[in-house]
Amino acid sequence: MPTREAPRPRTDRPPGNPSAHRVALVHSFYSSRRPSGENAAVLDQAEALRAAGHDVTLVAAHTDALETGRGYTLRAAVRVATGRGRSPLAELRRLGPDVVHVHNLFPNFATDWLDRWPGAVVATLHNYRPVCAAATLFRDGKTCTACPDGDRWTGLRHGCYRGRRGATLPLAWAGRHGAEAHPLLRRAERLVALSERSRDLYQRFGVPPEKLALVPNFVASGSPGAGPGGRPAAPAARWVYAGRLSEEKGILPLLRNWPESEPLDVIGSGPLESACREAAPAAVRLLGPLPRQEVAARLPRYTGLVFPSVCPESATALVCQEALAAGVPVLALAGSAAADSVRRDGTGAVYGASGELPHALVTARERFPLLREHCRRVHAERYSARSWTAGIEAVYAQALARAASRPAAAVAEPSW
Repeated sequence: MPTREAPRPRTDRPPGNPSAHRVALVHSFYSSRRPSGENAAVLDQAEALRAAGHDVTLVAAHTDALETGRGYTLRAAVRVATGRGRSPLAELRRLGPDVVHVHNLFPNFATDWLDRWPGAVVATLHNYRPVCAAATLFRDGKTCTACPDGDRWTGLRHGCYRGRRGATLPLAWAGRHGAEAHPLLRRAERLVALSERSRDLYQRFGVPPEKLALVPNFVASGSPGAGPGGRPAAPAARWVYAGRLSEEKGILPLLRNWPESEPLDVIGSGPLESACREAAPAAVRLLGPLPRQEVAARLPRYTGLVFPSVCPESATALVCQEALAAGVPVLALAGSAAADSVRRDGTGAVYGASGELPHALVTARERFPLLREHCRRVHAERYSARSWTAGIEAVYAQALARAASRPAAAVAEPSW
């Protein structure tokens, strides 16, 4: 196979900021049929980097546009299984970025291009897809780490991706050698974990700890739901759940244990929507999906956000961060990244099982009004655009230093 010396990334700085970088964000956008916090986070981060003076280009593949093509499903399956196929390499060579920041390659980008790119690579671990076909570490109503713990074919036996073995096979084959051999986990100079829980799990699965950096997601602060004169609106007596109506989110146990005396709004849609309507007591209103901006505008008027997720969650959910920005405490079921952050930051309360929910609500109703200003402060310190930008700039500097110390190598040309 012919080889040639890899081109060096450009070294000229973006105008106006001598410490800024040229950054290429590589992201395969999920289908709009399944609203994705990951898609939203990538767009928000691009804007935050630009606001800080960085020259940012989004190198994207959109499932909505690609999936209508003939043979799309088969091509995607082969690409995932083999790591060969659609690549952002030509665009990256044209752009010459200092840092390539990968967010998601599945299923529209291959992985073999990573070893042909000579510069610094950073990757954000938005979920557990590199080690779990379902990306959630969740199966049959509980946390499952069988595949990353060594039984690589558990996901295939159970059809963990979309409930089908055929759909799961490409992912199982791609991950058969474990986290240490995963092309992106192996190649990236730095891997961004979004929570302590995610960082610790990836380290347990074999990722070197020196590669992992903790930089939580952020949401921009604003003044949604402000009352007269710009003051925050007084909270109503209602609670709110906002998220997908699916098993891993814990919505059905929440509704089945929800007390008749507590008013709750449920925002979202998903495969359990009909079951939720049957399980919801009279005090619960199912509002369906709402635009993100409308959810943010409604949040300040609630007593608290309820987060009953029963899967590990790789990150504190964006809706939890939006709640904190609005001064709304969070009542979380133990076992998720959101519950971990609530405990650490004192931004709400954690309950241990669905049966504890009624008592937890009584206690939270008394305490939560006193926490609203504290929640806003925590958001500003830990989950604002400014705090995220400072964290990711440090990661970029570390990745660039590591890439500079790596010996130059001849890079193989693609064979297709």
